[in-house]
Amino acid sequence: MRCLKCRGVAAVEVRRHRAAYCAPHFLEFFEAQVHRALTTQRMLRPEERILVAVSGGKDSLALWEVLLRRGDDTTGLHINLGIGDYSRESRARTEEFARARGARLFVADLREEYGMDIGTLAEASGRSPCSACGLSKRYLFNKMARDGGFTAVATGHNLDDEAAVLLGNLLHWNMDQLARQAPVLEQTHPHLVRRVKPLYRTSERESAAYAILRGIDYVIEECPHSRGARSLLHKGVLNSLEAASAGTKQAFYWGFLDRLAPVIRAGGPPALHPCRQCDQPTTEEVCAFCRMTARAAARLNARTPSLP
Repeated sequence: MRCLKCRGVAAVEVRRHRAAYCAPHFLEFFEAQVHRALTTQRMLRPEERILVAVSGGKDSLALWEVLLRRGDDTTGLHINLGIGDYSRESRARTEEFARARGARLFVADLREEYGMDIGTLAEASGRSPCSACGLSKRYLFNKMARDGGFTAVATGHNLDDEAAVLLGNLLHWNMDQLARQAPVLEQTHPHLVRRVKPLYRTSERESAAYAILRGIDYVIEECPHSRGARSLLHKGVLNSLEAASAGTKQAFYWGFLDRLAPVIRAGGPPALHPCRQCDQPTTEEVCAFCRMTARAAARLNARTPSLP
């Protein structure tokens, strides 16, 4: 393979673009895709303070690297979920990334803040670990951003992630989730911080290639709680389709954004108001995170034997 730009030996093939690039031109390509996502979707405003959610994996660290290279005003947020060695490695990689670049980093600890790690919270609340993790992260991203005066939260969701979520939502006709699936989740309530996904144009494999070529040390292992997760099944189905026909994932997700999403969102965003317990925005009287933690705490207390 030859590089599309310079005709040198290619290092990375991007099949859906029918292109291949040498290392320097692939880095250019990846960063251009992120820049294009930021500009065409109007994700960020000039001199905006951005909180970047970083797990220690390839996607979030690659995203933070690109934003730092652009000169954006970023601060990292890492959430320690208390998943044994996996969480310790993830935190260590994130802290080393920030230290090496002189970047600001906040670390939130789920057990210190709420008395439970993600495994305990999921088991005691009756949710799957992935469901409890996703809800906890969304809650803490918004809370930490709002408390810190940030006006945007950037996450490392890539094209593979978004296509898999879309497939899952369509299979179950989750209309509320379909209405909220977008590269930009606008601020529709004063307590809601805008959320952006600048990697929606790039694939998981491209994030990994970018991280390796930039020398970013990231956690390779998958979360142990993700074994058997439905999202991995959906990714596997889409990977098979992509292998047979390059560009399927992009056509699937981008086609949704262009054709179906505007129709679904025509009714406008749902009405939000502050949670009665924590003041975070919700459609219910009490938000889903407060309900989950209260249910888990009640079950754990019921199991604790009382003193004679």
